Amino acid sequence: MSKQHRAAVLGSPIAHSLSPVLHRAAYAALGLDAWSYDRFEVDEAALPGFVAELDATWAGLSLTMPLKRAIIPLLHEITDTAASVEAVNTVVFREDGRLVGDNTDIPGMIAALRERGVEKVESAAILGAGATASSALAALARICAGPVTAYVRSEARAEEMRGWGERLGVDVRTAGWDDAAEAFASPLVIATTPAGTTNALASAVPDAVGTLFDVLYDPWPTVLAAAWSDRGGKVVGGLDLLVHQAVLQVEQMTGVPRAPLTAMRAAGERALAAR
Repeated sequence: MSKQHRAAVLGSPIAHSLSPVLHRAAYAALGLDAWSYDRFEVDEAALPGFVAELDATWAGLSLTMPLKRAIIPLLHEITDTAASVEAVNTVVFREDGRLVGDNTDIPGMIAALRERGVEKVESAAILGAGATASSALAALARICAGPVTAYVRSEARAEEMRGWGERLGVDVRTAGWDDAAEAFASPLVIATTPAGTTNALASAVPDAVGTLFDVLYDPWPTVLAAAWSDRGGKVVGGLDLLVHQAVLQVEQMTGVPRAPLTAMRAAGERALAAR
């Protein structure tokens, strides 16, 4: 009998997570019968105890909010990518017992854009300034040649984004949320805000637009994404990001050279359609 391998996603709240659907679809397509993937409701206070109890059957963890930073002190090392934004969404259990943290959101964003034909841009705009916005900046550090303008609600958030820009080597400029519609002149707009936040901006989408990357996936399309599509613009969605970052997680945790992107996306689409 082959050795059992376990993996799971941790976070709070976690019931909405599509990660089990995506990872299980990968295991099924790859014939990894001895692999299982679950979800656990774990907050920051419970995280150290949970990790301490994990045995040798564990191969990996996916982390969502609010654990992406809280996990770092519990790890033996983290990759440069994870260190660049102080956020870990992937933990791989090495055979020697070491726990290694990585961030697949950043390369996942780049892969999702590349799939839609966006490999390099001269400038970009980000709507919002939370944790996802810093990952977006890290992705833009690799594909954007010029300035990035962040549209935010407060001077504190503006300062934070400029600080991330300095750290990541990105020329970050900031503007107030009242001017957010100006973002639509950029060749690439990344919307990182919570559901409903950008709805009021949809009526301001111009006739000629570039690419919108809206990190939400439920409900989909967002009001903004629908308006963007109506104008003939390219739209990359939250499911694209979720699938591409999960592909990288599956490859790291299982050691397979290529995770089944198509099967994983199809499983995610079915799960969302059933909600």
